[in-house]
Amino acid sequence: MSANTLTTPTSQARSGPALLPRTALTAIAPAVWGTTYVVTTELLPPAHPMFAALLRALPAGLIALALTRRLPRGDWWWKAAVLGALNIGLFLPLLFTAAERLPGGVAATLGAAQPMVVALLAVPVLGQRLSGRRLLWALVGVLGVGLVVIGPRAHLDAIGIAAGLGGAASMALGVVLTKRWGRPEGVGPLALTGWQLTAGGLLLLPSTLLFEGAPPAVDGRAALGYLWLGLVGGLLTYALWFQGIARLPVTAAAVLGLLSPLVAAALGALLLDQTLGAVQLLGFGLALASIVAGQLPDRAG
Repeated sequence: MSANTLTTPTSQARSGPALLPRTALTAIAPAVWGTTYVVTTELLPPAHPMFAALLRALPAGLIALALTRRLPRGDWWWKAAVLGALNIGLFLPLLFTAAERLPGGVAATLGAAQPMVVALLAVPVLGQRLSGRRLLWALVGVLGVGLVVIGPRAHLDAIGIAAGLGGAASMALGVVLTKRWGRPEGVGPLALTGWQLTAGGLLLLPSTLLFEGAPPAVDGRAALGYLWLGLVGGLLTYALWFQGIARLPVTAAAVLGLLSPLVAAALGALLLDQTLGAVQLLGFGLALASIVAGQLPDRAG
């Protein structure tokens, strides 16, 4: 199926109730990613974000390769490397850089711009028409996330802002190219996930050693956190995510990413005694409305 068929009325109709189970499964991925902040702050040793990213990617990728026993062939060697770099190897360091140099709320809001970038990239890469409605709702989603997570004393850092926007762009391009290239015939989502996680992990390995040196001491709590990030937050969720991208309209899948900062904020309120006032609840409502609106098809014509 070509990318242009994504804009036909038939494909748009399939983005309605018939895709609700697939949408729910895909939404598990960003929802689980929303636990990363709590796991990182409460279980992992501090000041080693690159090591956490590495353990989230490389072991899970190698496990997937061992389970599927499938390696890329032909041009999928470089395609898997590109996707692994965009979705994992570049995205995670930029994400952690933004989180270190900016208040968490500012970093999350910059990441929430990803659906808008996806909608714009879908025009040249997938041949889709630019949807003003989807851009508007994506902007509403960014506003909603901003109201939820940005505090009144948020400060801005140029490098952090560049990293946050770069991470959103990297993941957005990875999502669009994942949709365009699909996966080879006979190759399941777990194998494709393994290729990308391994490629991204191999890219992270030298940068982790360069910037962080020797790995930290790992106690029982840290081991539990790394297992959660690698097996659940890595292997399981990326397999669901890449499978969802293949079966959902790309902009509908991208807007599900707004669930990540919302889950992070909800867990902060439940587990870390962080408060959610009226403004934050309004932001939750706007972000959830953006997610729902993003699943609705554009009217044909």
